[in-house]
Amino acid sequence: MRTRLINTLFGILTLFATGAVEAALPIQHWQTANGAQVYFVESRGLPLVDVSVEFDAGARRDSPARSGLASLTAQTLVLGAGGLPEEAISRRLADVGAQLAATFEPDRAGMTLRTLSSDHERIQSLEMMAKVLQHPDFPAAAIEREKARIVAGLKEEGTQPGPIGEKAFYAALYGDHPYGLPGAGQIETVSALQRQDVVEFYQRHYVADSAVISLVGDVGRSQAEAIAEQLSAGLPRNSVALPELPEIAPLAQADIRRIPHPATQSHILLGMPGMSRTDPDYFALYLGNYILGGGGFASRLTEEVREKRGLAYSVYSYFLPLAQPGPFQIGLQTRQEQSQQALDVVRATLSRFVTEGPSQDELRRAKLNIGGGFPLRIDSNKKILGYLALIGFYHLPLNYLDAFSDKIEKVTLAEIKSAFKRRINPERMVTVIVGGNGEK
Repeated sequence: MRTRLINTLFGILTLFATGAVEAALPIQHWQTANGAQVYFVESRGLPLVDVSVEFDAGARRDSPARSGLASLTAQTLVLGAGGLPEEAISRRLADVGAQLAATFEPDRAGMTLRTLSSDHERIQSLEMMAKVLQHPDFPAAAIEREKARIVAGLKEEGTQPGPIGEKAFYAALYGDHPYGLPGAGQIETVSALQRQDVVEFYQRHYVADSAVISLVGDVGRSQAEAIAEQLSAGLPRNSVALPELPEIAPLAQADIRRIPHPATQSHILLGMPGMSRTDPDYFALYLGNYILGGGGFASRLTEEVREKRGLAYSVYSYFLPLAQPGPFQIGLQTRQEQSQQALDVVRATLSRFVTEGPSQDELRRAKLNIGGGFPLRIDSNKKILGYLALIGFYHLPLNYLDAFSDKIEKVTLAEIKSAFKRRINPERMVTVIVGGNGEK
């Protein structure tokens, strides 16, 4: 098995290293009889099959009054289905060494399965997955137990500076937009949720119309088609389209929020709405951010904040692209007495980068690092599965992975500078500082 894995990885790496004309990752795509989208990569290196089924059922489908409902639904799918209690489902999966888990993000939610590809193990595990997706029981007792677990976690988060800052940051960034709601919900909203709320959310959102089925592993096309039909055939159809998300309002002015906390370090976040998954500036912003704060010790922020001044052990920046513009965020932790100095350095570094852009040498090194590390992005079936789900849900081109390195290589200094000048305004950002007595 180890030899087969090494041979498979060597083949993938060779394709990227030689710039092969043929697709390095041949993705097959089709639609099931009831409208689910399917994305498949055949991979014979290991006797495994990885499957995910995702829906338009992420946190963005919550409302302020029912914040946390989407997450609760995703987490309780596997707690009883088709008359089988949670223990029976877990036992049947364990008997064949399969792993079934919920997935949950701002835009999407669903289930993933890893199973052996041999007939007995594959058939039994897929039967359980289909049952969980198509016939969840949502037992009232299990829902109440899950609610209690979530509420306990929310109470604990309410004492920790990191989660406190993150929630305040998203609320300030997005206001009434669903992206501003905490994914796990709030204590009062989760406590008020009822089983019927969960059932209705499932019936509305876990439908074939929005289903994206991704498969990677040791099966052929005909088997993959049968698996996709099995997993989608029993899903309900949605006769009423889900509402469009409201537009994200641009920040009208800078917003600084200082939150008192007895922690010895201040937790600092600053940012603004950034880019969507299909943004035309995606590659320029991605590459520019790598230079600014996404490249670890090679980034400008690390050089200015950590290396030159020792103000923080770690400082980072990232874009989180979503269906609509997700956050551009810079974060760090520093001693309370030097938080203002650290914040000033971060702001000055960002302003200089937006005004001047990166240097030619920074661009060259960033392209080398990103290109050299790209094969590691698809060095396992699970990673490939994640990209298939991403491509399917956001309607990205099938050659997205094959073209990624080439698109990065073609980005110019002028494009990075232009994208950052148009999209990032250092004078109009949200800043959240958790720590101290809340005073400047």
